[in-house]
Amino acid sequence: MVISPHSLRRLSYALIALMILSAMVLIWTAVQHQESTLAIRPMNQGASVPDGFSVWHHLDANGIRFKSITPQDDVLLIKFDSSAQSAAAKEVLDRSLPRGYIVALQDDESQTALWLTRLRDTSHRFG
Repeated sequence: MVISPHSLRRLSYALIALMILSAMVLIWTAVQHQESTLAIRPMNQGASVPDGFSVWHHLDANGIRFKSITPQDDVLLIKFDSSAQSAAAKEVLDRSLPRGYIVALQDDESQTALWLTRLRDTSHRFG
Protein backbone atom coordinates (compact mmCIF):
# COMPACT_ATOMS: atom_id res chain seq x y z
CA MET A 1 0.00 0.00 0.00
CA VAL A 2 1.47 3.29 -1.11
CA ILE A 3 0.57 6.59 0.58
CA SER A 4 0.56 9.54 -1.74
CA PRO A 5 2.66 12.61 -0.84
CA HIS A 6 -0.51 14.70 -0.78
CA SER A 7 -2.12 12.45 1.85
CA LEU A 8 1.09 12.40 3.88
CA ARG A 9 1.21 16.20 3.86
CA ARG A 10 -2.43 16.41 5.02
CA LEU A 11 -1.70 13.96 7.82
CA SER A 12 1.32 15.96 9.00
CA TYR A 13 -0.72 19.21 8.95
CA ALA A 14 -3.47 17.53 10.95
CA LEU A 15 -0.98 16.28 13.56
CA ILE A 16 0.62 19.73 13.87
CA ALA A 17 -2.81 21.33 14.28
CA LEU A 18 -3.73 18.77 16.94
CA MET A 19 -0.52 19.45 18.87
CA ILE A 20 -1.10 23.21 18.74
CA LEU A 21 -4.69 22.78 19.90
CA SER A 22 -3.58 20.54 22.78
CA ALA A 23 -0.97 23.09 23.86
CA MET A 24 -3.57 25.88 23.77
CA VAL A 25 -5.97 23.83 25.94
CA LEU A 26 -3.21 23.16 28.48
CA ILE A 27 -2.25 26.83 28.63
CA TRP A 28 -5.91 27.84 28.99
CA THR A 29 -6.46 25.51 31.95
CA ALA A 30 -3.27 26.74 33.62
CA VAL A 31 -4.36 30.36 33.25
CA GLN A 32 -7.90 29.67 34.47
CA HIS A 33 -6.80 27.97 37.69
CA GLN A 34 -5.83 30.94 39.82
CA GLU A 35 -6.02 31.11 43.53
CA SER A 36 -7.80 33.98 45.20
CA THR A 37 -7.08 35.78 48.47
CA LEU A 38 -9.39 37.63 50.86
CA ALA A 39 -8.01 40.22 53.25
CA ILE A 40 -9.74 41.12 56.52
CA ARG A 41 -8.71 44.49 57.96
CA PRO A 42 -10.02 46.43 60.95
CA MET A 43 -11.70 49.73 60.07
CA ASN A 44 -10.17 51.62 62.96
CA GLN A 45 -6.46 52.15 63.47
CA GLY A 46 -5.16 50.10 66.37
CA ALA A 47 -8.05 47.62 66.41
CA SER A 48 -7.14 43.95 66.39
CA VAL A 49 -7.56 41.54 63.50
CA PRO A 50 -10.22 38.83 64.03
CA ASP A 51 -9.06 35.51 65.39
CA GLY A 52 -8.17 33.00 62.65
CA PHE A 53 -9.94 30.22 64.55
CA SER A 54 -13.27 32.08 64.56
CA VAL A 55 -12.93 32.81 60.83
CA TRP A 56 -12.14 29.12 60.22
CA HIS A 57 -15.22 28.16 62.24
CA HIS A 58 -17.55 30.42 60.20
CA LEU A 59 -16.16 29.17 56.88
CA ASP A 60 -16.26 25.52 57.93
CA ALA A 61 -19.83 25.83 59.23
CA ASN A 62 -20.88 27.04 55.77
CA GLY A 63 -18.94 24.36 53.88
CA ILE A 64 -16.40 26.74 52.36
CA ARG A 65 -12.96 25.23 51.83
CA PHE A 66 -9.82 27.34 51.99
CA LYS A 67 -6.09 26.74 51.58
CA SER A 68 -4.70 28.83 54.45
CA ILE A 69 -5.39 31.56 56.98
CA THR A 70 -2.36 33.75 57.70
CA PRO A 71 -2.04 36.84 59.89
CA GLN A 72 0.25 39.41 58.29
CA ASP A 73 0.88 42.82 59.89
CA ASP A 74 -2.64 44.17 60.60
CA VAL A 75 -4.38 41.95 58.04
CA LEU A 76 -5.74 38.41 58.09
CA LEU A 77 -5.18 36.75 54.68
CA ILE A 78 -7.30 33.79 53.58
CA LYS A 79 -6.27 31.90 50.42
CA PHE A 80 -8.74 29.97 48.28
CA ASP A 81 -8.43 27.73 45.23
CA SER A 82 -10.88 29.78 43.18
CA SER A 83 -12.56 33.15 43.02
CA ALA A 84 -15.96 31.47 43.50
CA GLN A 85 -14.86 30.18 46.90
CA SER A 86 -13.56 33.60 47.92
CA ALA A 87 -16.82 35.27 46.83
CA ALA A 88 -18.85 32.81 48.91
CA ALA A 89 -16.51 33.34 51.86
CA LYS A 90 -16.85 37.13 51.55
CA GLU A 91 -20.63 36.85 51.80
CA VAL A 92 -20.39 34.60 54.87
CA LEU A 93 -17.80 36.77 56.61
CA ASP A 94 -19.69 39.99 55.86
CA ARG A 95 -22.70 38.47 57.67
CA SER A 96 -20.89 36.76 60.53
CA LEU A 97 -18.06 39.10 61.55
CA PRO A 98 -18.93 41.99 63.87
CA ARG A 99 -19.03 45.52 62.48
CA GLY A 100 -15.67 47.20 62.18
CA TYR A 101 -13.95 44.89 59.70
CA ILE A 102 -13.38 45.26 55.99
CA VAL A 103 -13.46 42.01 54.00
CA ALA A 104 -12.05 42.58 50.52
CA LEU A 105 -10.42 40.69 47.68
CA GLN A 106 -6.64 40.95 47.92
CA ASP A 107 -5.03 41.99 44.64
CA ASP A 108 -2.75 39.13 43.66
CA GLU A 109 -0.60 39.52 40.60
CA SER A 110 -2.04 37.05 38.15
CA GLN A 111 -0.05 34.79 35.87
CA THR A 112 -1.20 36.79 32.86
CA ALA A 113 0.14 39.99 34.38
CA LEU A 114 3.45 38.27 35.12
CA TRP A 115 3.79 37.13 31.52
CA LEU A 116 2.92 40.57 30.19
CA THR A 117 5.50 42.14 32.49
CA ARG A 118 8.14 39.73 31.23
CA LEU A 119 7.22 40.37 27.59
CA ARG A 120 7.31 44.14 28.05
CA ASP A 121 10.71 44.11 29.74
CA THR A 122 12.88 46.78 28.09
CA SER A 123 15.96 44.54 28.02
CA HIS A 124 14.31 42.31 25.41
CA ARG A 125 13.41 45.05 22.96
CA PHE A 126 15.23 45.44 19.70
CA GLY A 127 16.00 48.67 17.86
